[in-house]
Amino acid sequence: MGWFWAESGNGNLTLTQACTKKVNEEALKCPVDHLKALKGKSVEGCPVMHNSKPQDGLNPLNHIPANLSLEKQTGQKLDLPKDRTVSSIPKGSLQSEDFWEYPSPQQMYNAMVRKGKIDPNTGEEIPEDAVESMVFVHNFLNEGCWQEILDWEKKYTEKFGVEPKLLQFMGKPSQLSPRARWFSILGSVFPSQFSKELPFDRHDWTVLRPDPTSSETENPGFKKVRYVIDFYGGPDDEEGLPTFNLDVRPALDNLTNAKDRFARWTEPIISEYFGS
Repeated sequence: MGWFWAESGNGNLTLTQACTKKVNEEALKCPVDHLKALKGKSVEGCPVMHNSKPQDGLNPLNHIPANLSLEKQTGQKLDLPKDRTVSSIPKGSLQSEDFWEYPSPQQMYNAMVRKGKIDPNTGEEIPEDAVESMVFVHNFLNEGCWQEILDWEKKYTEKFGVEPKLLQFMGKPSQLSPRARWFSILGSVFPSQFSKELPFDRHDWTVLRPDPTSSETENPGFKKVRYVIDFYGGPDDEEGLPTFNLDVRPALDNLTNAKDRFARWTEPIISEYFGS
């Protein structure tokens, strides 16, 4: 994962029938094998510079090269689309109504070349005809992330009448979240109730939540809220299509986030035993 942004279904995403032909095995994973990173092995080649600094020529808001080339690579056989898709996710800028854009397939391909992922000498080559599908799946999953965040933010949106915005994001594939680690341990102890499978990626998204009482000077009227997102692969559905599980929640950075998580956990229990 790592490029960004699907339809939501309580954190479970499935690729629709109309998109089946666009998806192949290579499209269902990030260009880098994040599972190796999670197991402590060194992994090179992801087009997203997950832990880079602004001076490395990256956009500090998304840690992606600021000027991804649209030019075709030497030796590239296919003509990949150069048009970028506009997401449904509003940018954190308070001066405009801009939305985040996904990299085009050509930009994705160029980024993988830049990181040495497409190198026939190392056996790390990604097929050119898989790049479009990879971009599609990344966009699909990240749209799903935003829908889950909107659900968490719903009560604040309704209270203040202002939609949240995405300020910045970063991929952290090598940093296993405490929750993911705990679930994996529970899966080893209680395999019938929990899965010990580790997420194949992790993101941290910083969201601007409307808050008239906020003391934020850079973003007046908003407060920063960090979300942690773990990406899991799920079993194929009844039609044989791949599914994904998104574990999206506010980070335990403050008491408000802790209360929101406790309320979300207890809500179905209270509803079942005490009604609405």
